[in-house]
Amino acid sequence: MIAETEPQVTLDSVTFRLPDADSALEGTRLLPALSLPAADLDFTFTDHAWHLTLPRPPVHRMEYRFQLRHLAGDLEEICDPGNPRRAPGAFGDKSVVEFPDYRAPGWLTAVGAGGEVTDLAVHAPLLDRDIAVRLWSPAPPAEPLPLLVTHDGPEYDRLAGLTTYAAAMIAAGELPPFRVALLTPGDRDDEYAANPRYAAALHQRVMPALRQAVAVTEPVVGMGASLGGLAVLHAQRALPGLFGGLFLQSASFLTVDLDPQEQHRFSRFGQVSVYVADVLRSVPHQTVPVVMTCGLAEENLANNRQMAATLAKQGYDVRLVEVPDAHNYVGWRDAFDPALTALLRAVWTV
Repeated sequence: MIAETEPQVTLDSVTFRLPDADSALEGTRLLPALSLPAADLDFTFTDHAWHLTLPRPPVHRMEYRFQLRHLAGDLEEICDPGNPRRAPGAFGDKSVVEFPDYRAPGWLTAVGAGGEVTDLAVHAPLLDRDIAVRLWSPAPPAEPLPLLVTHDGPEYDRLAGLTTYAAAMIAAGELPPFRVALLTPGDRDDEYAANPRYAAALHQRVMPALRQAVAVTEPVVGMGASLGGLAVLHAQRALPGLFGGLFLQSASFLTVDLDPQEQHRFSRFGQVSVYVADVLRSVPHQTVPVVMTCGLAEENLANNRQMAATLAKQGYDVRLVEVPDAHNYVGWRDAFDPALTALLRAVWTV
């Protein structure tokens, strides 16, 4: 029988322990949701338990799971049974360790402005589907307000509290009242992979539908994470005037040189890497303010640094914020303020 015990966390390390008094396992391995290329992640078995001490990565919090290797040879992935802390994610919960200096954003518990939600179904013939949009608004439709358009919007809201952030910033007077359009993805690996049909659908269908539903003051800001961030940049460069500012989190600016590990595990790697190579050597038709965030412990850090430097050379007003986390919604959430706040204030000239 496998018993439970909580991780021991210090400022410099974390020790995991999984009791196994009956020797029911052949091995245990840590599956961290961050990049640790040189770390030994296999547990050792002593005193009827599996043990692993890991030096602290460059993060304030760490999401992970355990991989159990049973005596019959089969593998099982589980959350840490001794750790009550869980972090939600698009692909299920993970256990989470918070180091002593981690602090969650204060806006999570702040009083927020009220808002109404409207659901739209925008027909997009180029994609052969409807794009579902949830529109959050703190004011009646006829009142002109700035607009933030967000890829993977429902997940951003559910897992990162995007409209909670908006309501808190408005109530505190940090930002003017603004609306948030939460776009539901379709086949994101296809549509977000620098797909011109998707960019055209944004321009021809989604934005006109939003402007018909509510009064919008320009410029509109586009926002996305991972492939969603890549798709925002692609749309802005393909269709000048679509977005007047970009907030890109851990965007998937994949290249052959920096991301060879993705060539065999991501089916659209070729399409994305060819597009990124084109961005790195081309001249944009229009530049806009850009804020990028990326975790210090994720594989996308190198390609985000390269893209930030490239956009700066091309005339974008760009800032890369490197955060002590990885490729996950809580890390993205924790970077909203002040990174997103500063961008919105700049674009909307607050």
